[in-house]
Amino acid sequence: MDNFQQKKRKPKKRNARILSIIVMLAFTTIMSTALAAALGIYCVKLANEKKALEVLNASLNAENEYVETMGAANNEADVSELLQIKEAEFEASIKERMKALVTAENGSPLKMLRSFFPENLIYVDDKEYVFMPVLDEVEKHSLLAENFVLTDDGQMQYTENGQVVSHKGIDVSKYQGNIDWTKVASDGVEYAFIRLGLRGYGSGKMVLDEKFDKNMIGAAEAGIQTGVYFVTQAVTVDEAIEEAEYVLENIEGYNVAYPIVLDIELITDSDARANDIPQKERTDIAIAFCERIKEAGYTPMIYGNVKCFTKMLDMTRLNEYEKWYAFYDSYMYMPYNVSIWQYSEKGKVAGIGSNVDLNISYKDYDTH
Repeated sequence: MDNFQQKKRKPKKRNARILSIIVMLAFTTIMSTALAAALGIYCVKLANEKKALEVLNASLNAENEYVETMGAANNEADVSELLQIKEAEFEASIKERMKALVTAENGSPLKMLRSFFPENLIYVDDKEYVFMPVLDEVEKHSLLAENFVLTDDGQMQYTENGQVVSHKGIDVSKYQGNIDWTKVASDGVEYAFIRLGLRGYGSGKMVLDEKFDKNMIGAAEAGIQTGVYFVTQAVTVDEAIEEAEYVLENIEGYNVAYPIVLDIELITDSDARANDIPQKERTDIAIAFCERIKEAGYTPMIYGNVKCFTKMLDMTRLNEYEKWYAFYDSYMYMPYNVSIWQYSEKGKVAGIGSNVDLNISYKDYDTH
């Protein structure tokens, strides 16, 4: 009985083992399937995450590029702004250093300085350089620097197409003494500005130049056209009109073909009555004089230097009037429209024993 029972139990054990194997196989299959599914899901997840990561990286890269671009732009703007600041500082530094070079004996850096700053009109005042802006509202001339010719004997000419188109002139007063006007004419002088007179810078009294009549007669007899000038010290519009009337009274009987000039100058060695007139009032005075001269049928003109045509007068109000410009050098430093340039105060002309001012006119004036 025991043997039989033992024989009967063996198949059960085998079946259990088989079942166990089957279960294990089934479990393995299930697990493999589950694992495969899980791995598949994981792989899909990884793929999605990779894709998401790629998108994220692309976004981050784009953001980084944007930040870098903006940063570069900001840096460029900062650099540009910094350069502007440095340029302004450098310009100010040059101006200050050049100012320091000015002494009573040495003004040589002036021409170089003017070439550095063409947007300014620069002059020396009280041993310092003054920078005045060139005003857009003021009429400019069309003269070309290369057309100016300085002859061997120191005379300035303006040429076009190789032909001299300027006109040679002088201006004189009692300080030239007795003039041989025939010799002056033989030296090629076409016109002369004769000083008519002046207003005293202290007394305010108007005085006729003691050589005025003699010079007017002598120039006319020699065939030289004349203009006249009056040295103003008017401090009011009424005084300016008074000066104009004085001029008109004293030119009666003379043929004044060239302009009648208001000579505006500061008396540098004295506390003259007109030295401290504000720009507006001085401009009002100039206009009043010119209008009265124009009303009488003559051509009015204003005489001045760089300081006069930048600081002393408001040039934006004077476009309609002729200008006579004083500047003693071999180049005409003035962008504004001027009709006559007084380029030397140490000229030599036949018939005059002393130095005389030399001028060139860019136009010829009709006779009256």
